[in-house]
Amino acid sequence: MLARSIQSRLPQATLQLTEIPLTVRRDGSGPLHLQLAEQLREGVRDGRLRGGHRLPSTRDLARQLGVSRSVAQSAYDQLHAEGWIEGKTGSGTYVADVVPLEPAQATPRRPKPAPPRPLLTLRPGIPYVEPTADAGWRRAWREVSAQPPARGYEDAAGLPALRTALAEYVARTRGIACGPDNVLVTNGSAHGLRLLLSATRRPGESIAIEDPGYLSAVRAARNHGLPIIDIPVDSDGLRVDLLGPEPAAVYVTPSHQYPLGGRLPVARRNALVEWARRTGATVIEDDYDSEFRYDVAPLPALAQLDLDRVVHLGTMSKMLSPSLRLGWLVASPDTVDLLAAHREDTGDWPSWPVQAAVLAMLREGYLDQLVRRGRRRYAERCAQVVDQLSPYGEVLGRDAGLHVTLILPAHLNDRTIAAAAEAAGVKVAPLSDYRRSTPGPPGLVIGYATPTTPNLQKALTLLTKVLATS
Repeated sequence: MLARSIQSRLPQATLQLTEIPLTVRRDGSGPLHLQLAEQLREGVRDGRLRGGHRLPSTRDLARQLGVSRSVAQSAYDQLHAEGWIEGKTGSGTYVADVVPLEPAQATPRRPKPAPPRPLLTLRPGIPYVEPTADAGWRRAWREVSAQPPARGYEDAAGLPALRTALAEYVARTRGIACGPDNVLVTNGSAHGLRLLLSATRRPGESIAIEDPGYLSAVRAARNHGLPIIDIPVDSDGLRVDLLGPEPAAVYVTPSHQYPLGGRLPVARRNALVEWARRTGATVIEDDYDSEFRYDVAPLPALAQLDLDRVVHLGTMSKMLSPSLRLGWLVASPDTVDLLAAHREDTGDWPSWPVQAAVLAMLREGYLDQLVRRGRRRYAERCAQVVDQLSPYGEVLGRDAGLHVTLILPAHLNDRTIAAAAEAAGVKVAPLSDYRRSTPGPPGLVIGYATPTTPNLQKALTLLTKVLATS
């Protein structure tokens, strides 16, 4: 028994011990053994129970509380597992030498700013998503729900059947002669880029990136500690002639330069691959929205020229939704094996249900239907945007994708105009945000895919009012 009595701070007891006032409540306040365990913990925390104090035996504790011995034993077992008490053979159960810890003072939460008022958005990069799920989407997920979940961790490169289906898809739509061994399933093009940089790049190696260019690619390179070499672009895309021998890799958007919309012509594509062969560099081709062309068929991918030197990144984000987080990487089998081995170490791969659903969509032809539907919708919207914005500057990139870029007169400040547009109720991206070291005219990057048709018109009306007064 304890040498001295312990005064309980707990509510009025229904059962009470003489030596250690403890209570149990049978009114639904929680399991009895956990009630006892918590009261004993509290005694140690506030110093009423100290290291070396002997506790009653489970038989005595159960008798005095009027509970079964198993309740007392379970409470002691819990405290022993957590390190609050310890048993001494032939002697009994004692309080462990635990130094009570002062309760932490909660850091006051900073007041949250008032939620911003709802804005219409003309930000680029997000497709239109129907407000209700259509039949093709529902069928794919019904097929997944009828399958048993995978028994363990799947192939680190992705579901074999999905890799086969994606190889067939990129061969048919992008002209890349490849098989499943060339395909690795990713969580999207940005994830594929980060995985590639993490597994293949070495400290001190530099990467060339288009300027202006895709901000996520810039962030990925910086996060991996890679020096960035800014390469200017013109109306035809990346200035391949400005690439020197220094970069170990170059990131490029050849089918629809982001954000200016240039299309890398054949001569430059050949020159880029020749440069990579000569220097041993890797060309990283981000094929983010090539499905949506409104003038000609989608251009053949750069990767068809040399899968030993070119890594091709694709995504479902523009066809389905960015929230699905699924894409693909096409490269040489050795590169795919290297990335899969790296992924096994990090445990970073897409979930089985999402892969299985996309496989069902590919097999059924649902993705092809979405692309055809999207081309019609986005072509109409692109024409609408070009028509309403042309009086205020030169519109670039009107032949493809989900955005155009409005080049403004040189005396205007695109960030000021973007701020004025936001104050008026519409979100738009200034071109200056995509520039790093290469100077160029101001502009606005206009995404036209996301809003509903009425909201697109409202957003354009607000934006043109701001432009008319600038």
